[in-house]
Amino acid sequence: MRPEDYPQQEPFSDVAQSYHEGCMRRRTIEGIEIPYGDDPYQRLNIFPPQAPNGQILAFIHGGGWTNGYKEWMDFMGPAFTAQGVTFASLGYRLAPGHLFPAALDDLANALVKLLGVAPEHGGDPEKLFVGGHSAGGHYASLLATRDSWWVERGLADPPVKGCLPVSGVYDFGPDSGLSNRPRFLGVPDDATDRAASPIAGGDRFPDFLIAYGDGDFPHLMTQADRMTAFLQANGAAVTQVVFDNASHFDASFAAGDPDAPFVNAACKFMNDHT
Repeated sequence: MRPEDYPQQEPFSDVAQSYHEGCMRRRTIEGIEIPYGDDPYQRLNIFPPQAPNGQILAFIHGGGWTNGYKEWMDFMGPAFTAQGVTFASLGYRLAPGHLFPAALDDLANALVKLLGVAPEHGGDPEKLFVGGHSAGGHYASLLATRDSWWVERGLADPPVKGCLPVSGVYDFGPDSGLSNRPRFLGVPDDATDRAASPIAGGDRFPDFLIAYGDGDFPHLMTQADRMTAFLQANGAAVTQVVFDNASHFDASFAAGDPDAPFVNAACKFMNDHT
């Protein structure tokens, strides 16, 4: 889909508009669009590699939980398909119209759909990895560490082999460093904040590759280090990638740049876990 074909979102800030334009300018190919629900946002784009190695990387866009399009992450596809990875960009419904956990449920359904169609596009359902930028990194981390979604959907085993968040958000509690409580969480409620915070607990702790820019939002850099320590304390191995001279948005662009460190690190991470 084209961004203009979606239902209207909240107005972009100037920074968000610049990021939007940067994502769309870098988007050189279109994926195969597959619906997993009736809403226009409940769709995924899949990019099959010419020489598949079976690995699947499902990536989730950011946008502060209130904005964004799956097409934002399409620019990452070529760098990963060139390495044999089946790449998918996942869409989900946005706040404030859809509050937590609506988007998490959407993304769980998207992953189940992706697992079903992946073999037609070079992907092995036993080699699924999830990642995302910013709010997408938050959702990816929840999908990696929570069991309820895949159990409720009838999967026999944990499907996520590893998680690759970029500039992710991991905490909404009192130590989060956030200046405002995000609106996607709904009315103030400690139980919701804990349920939405990857750092507040989990059912399982696969290995993570955590990336961010050295000029990222300060609270996200702090959260990344805290999440690393939390995961390691729970038995997970964590690799960090820090982009030099990179803002929050530069880090996203670097995640799809074959000459930046993330793509090679991500492919090594996936090779080590399959």
